[in-house]
Amino acid sequence: MLSAASQVLIRNQEYLEAESVLLVNHLNDGFAEQLCTLYPNAKITAFTSILTNQADAKHANFEQVVAAELPQGPFDLVVLYYPKAKAEAQMLLDNIRAISTDSTRLLVVGENKGGVKSAIKQLKDDAQFSRKVDSARHCSLFQFSGLALNPDFQLANYAKQFEINVAGTPLSLVTLPGVFSHGELDKGTEILLETIKLNNPKRLLDFATGCGVISTFLAKHNSQCQIVASDVSALALAAAQLTFAQNGVHAELKLADGISSIDAKFDYIVSNPPFHTGLATNYDITQLFIADAKKRLNKHGELLIVANSFLPYADALTSEFGSFKKLEDNKKFTIYSATA
Repeated sequence: MLSAASQVLIRNQEYLEAESVLLVNHLNDGFAEQLCTLYPNAKITAFTSILTNQADAKHANFEQVVAAELPQGPFDLVVLYYPKAKAEAQMLLDNIRAISTDSTRLLVVGENKGGVKSAIKQLKDDAQFSRKVDSARHCSLFQFSGLALNPDFQLANYAKQFEINVAGTPLSLVTLPGVFSHGELDKGTEILLETIKLNNPKRLLDFATGCGVISTFLAKHNSQCQIVASDVSALALAAAQLTFAQNGVHAELKLADGISSIDAKFDYIVSNPPFHTGLATNYDITQLFIADAKKRLNKHGELLIVANSFLPYADALTSEFGSFKKLEDNKKFTIYSATA
């Protein structure tokens, strides 16, 4: 079913006609399929940094790109689904100007509560022409043209580096806009690292690694351990790579949609798992993760996770592992341990 933002685009389909179209930050809601059908002679490319947001269109004129940076054009039309983080939106808008030409048109669409109206201010000095095309279904659609080209775009320029000291271990973290806990250490992750103790691990999975803080901390304390750092976001893995380099540690990076797609077994699986999909809370991500985790643990392997205390993970852990322990519970965050 089309999202509200995609419905607004379809009802203004005359603005979508172009020889080459780039969809940025798009939703896997069937819009790409409809666009391919509407304009079968157009070359349509869909970009996302999130593996699970891949479109399911299967047309000869359609290409899917999952990466941290936009593909090179040229594109006559770029359609940006405005992200919830303004810093990520600014980075994407700058990246769009880097792959645009003098004739590229830009459409920006999104939910009003998601901040889409900020696009006008963000492009005030970088677009000669702008206009509001439509407002419906709690969404707004804007068009921009005469974009100021930005050939010097570098993803690393948007990185934010900061120093932390957790459990007596100094670390230098690097994050990018749109990556979990951008610019600061998440309190739940901090408590997790202060609490857990590992017993000579040989192989470990850091699920939903984000900027790589868990992998980096554990690599510092377990130099002989093979660490796999996985995430559904290519942007997160780009940040994690920067963090690893900054701290002189190594971990294998894996772009993965859930733990089931990682073909290996581990002594430990450690995670601050996500529970949001876009703007909405989604418990299914972690519940599915817990269900798959036991299958990826060696005998006597241990799952260690931190979660907001209000989240209903106890039942899922009991169902899959039979029992679990609470290593820490401060009424805001809980550290869970379950053994295979």
